[in-house]
Amino acid sequence: MAGFVPPGSTLLGNEATSEAAKKINEVHKKADYLNLPCPIPYEELHREALMSLKPEYFEGMRFDFTKGLNQKFSLSHSVMMGPMEIPSQSSEAIKIPTAHYEFGANFIDQKTMLIGRVLTDGRVNARVKCDLTDDLALKANAQLTNEPHMSHVMLNFDYKGKDYRSQLQLGNGALFGASYIQSVTPHMSLGAEVFWAGQHRKSGVGYAGRYETDKMVAAGQVASTGLMALSYVQKVSEKVSLATDFMYNYLSKDVTASVGYDYALRQARLRGKIDSNGCTSAFLEERLNMGLNFVLSAELDHKKKDYKFGFGLTVG
Repeated sequence: MAGFVPPGSTLLGNEATSEAAKKINEVHKKADYLNLPCPIPYEELHREALMSLKPEYFEGMRFDFTKGLNQKFSLSHSVMMGPMEIPSQSSEAIKIPTAHYEFGANFIDQKTMLIGRVLTDGRVNARVKCDLTDDLALKANAQLTNEPHMSHVMLNFDYKGKDYRSQLQLGNGALFGASYIQSVTPHMSLGAEVFWAGQHRKSGVGYAGRYETDKMVAAGQVASTGLMALSYVQKVSEKVSLATDFMYNYLSKDVTASVGYDYALRQARLRGKIDSNGCTSAFLEERLNMGLNFVLSAELDHKKKDYKFGFGLTVG
């Protein structure tokens, strides 16, 4: 029988067995639970899905210009012209033409970020991010308006541990919140949150989980307020990603699902989606030259007969 065995078959069989053993060892390799990675913040659980499915859609014309005065300080100017939707009881949207100008100042350092915006309609927006220590950061967001009881301020204290993150939130209207997320495996993290809105006399508890690899990201979140959110992102290649999300409120019985794509070209990025309500949207960002970007935005809602188209330029 030895004469019927092809030459070199024994060597090939040993190599195949060795390769199979290596793969089995890699699969069954024990994870180092004492050196787990630090998870992303609790509020950014669906970060990849939001970036792909919910870009900054707009309607009308937008022009943004940013002028850097030095390495840390810059000024920005924005002009926006387009319709504003008015709430109505009818199914069709009612819009009136509007236009406003926005002036901004930005200061960005290695440990500090200060961003301020002033609009012609009287609104003032401010954002602050400051690294108090290597592990503790302070974030603040504020919006001041002329309308009574519409101004708000929110403070966030973020602590970054070795394999966990925690956050404490304080806001006007007696708003308090806290969240904690912990890595339990090299790819999975679990977290929880609690909040109390004293002005509205409402409280809630939420739980979340996230599983991430080099090729996919899956996240789920549920809260006692009735909200359940699921998202999944599949990285087809370095340039193409597919994303889907599912939103359900088991108190009001409202449900929405959407599926979309994210295609990154050499000088452009194209994102689009379609949801269960029949609304289709697309968002294109194209770099025409160094420091010059062209933006196109479109949303088609045949059910509500609401069609939104926008184009803009970003300089700087």
